Amino acid sequence: MTYLEFEKPVAELQEQLDKLRLIGEQGKVDVAASVAEMEEKIGELRKNIYENLNAWQRVQLSRHPDRPYTLYYIENLCENFVELHGDRAVGDDKAIVGGFGLMDGQTYLFLGQQKGINTKMRQYRRFGMANPEGYRKALRLMKLAEKFGKPIVTLIDTPGAFPGIEAEERGQAEAIARNLFEMTLLKVPVICIVLGEGASGGAIGIGLGDRIFMLENTWYSVISPEGCASILWRSADFKEQAAEALQLTAKNNFDLGIIDGIIKEPLGGAHVNPKAMVTNLKRAIKKNIKELSSMDPEERIQARIDKYSAMGRFTEAVK
Repeated sequence: MTYLEFEKPVAELQEQLDKLRLIGEQGKVDVAASVAEMEEKIGELRKNIYENLNAWQRVQLSRHPDRPYTLYYIENLCENFVELHGDRAVGDDKAIVGGFGLMDGQTYLFLGQQKGINTKMRQYRRFGMANPEGYRKALRLMKLAEKFGKPIVTLIDTPGAFPGIEAEERGQAEAIARNLFEMTLLKVPVICIVLGEGASGGAIGIGLGDRIFMLENTWYSVISPEGCASILWRSADFKEQAAEALQLTAKNNFDLGIIDGIIKEPLGGAHVNPKAMVTNLKRAIKKNIKELSSMDPEERIQARIDKYSAMGRFTEAVK
């Protein structure tokens, strides 16, 4: 397992535990009591660390190299998943994956950014940064789900929309804006879940729905901490201060009314126990789709519009 800098105390104790077990096996010595004591110590340390994470540490966890990505969740949430490709105009953007799959007997459209699980695949997927054709593919699939009355689940994990010249030439901003407009009026239930990074227009391009959730150790903001620090302090070295100032954690977003809930992760992060994370995710999806499906489509659309209209805080100046 890969340990981050703030997890080093846990790594050191885990190394001692592994050595203790090895001594017990090779020397045929009863170390059960010592192992139990060490495991309890590691558990307490883990709990103390993860209950007191700062914003930057949660950003680091959201980018953990062992963290599950969109396709892992899709493949473990549903069966008979059929991926659909292309925007019917330019091509098939590999940064966004989407298709239909059965989850406990109900068909859903699953849609999300895929970063890639190794260096070669990350280049192939462009680190989950979509071109305009990716957002147009996403919209095509969402309209298809609407046509057949299937609920939509979008899984968000991107450092942003692709910033290349070709993306601008093909209308990156227009593609994202079009998705926002169309997603507002979709007649089927839409749930959006931030799995890792939720950055800027890249995230909101598939992130407008009836219910918005974030996994516990994720972030959702208009800009990354490094990008913010580079603009405000002219140095990425101030990324930790930027992370705090941006209020980008799941708790911050919930308190601000931007998201509807936080999905609990296993202690240590989603990568520590991916199967348990899938179970938590499935429970949240099924519960909310059931609630949303009981509403009339027009009522659901109006509630969606009201939800976004109510976001934000302002004060009126008194003359």
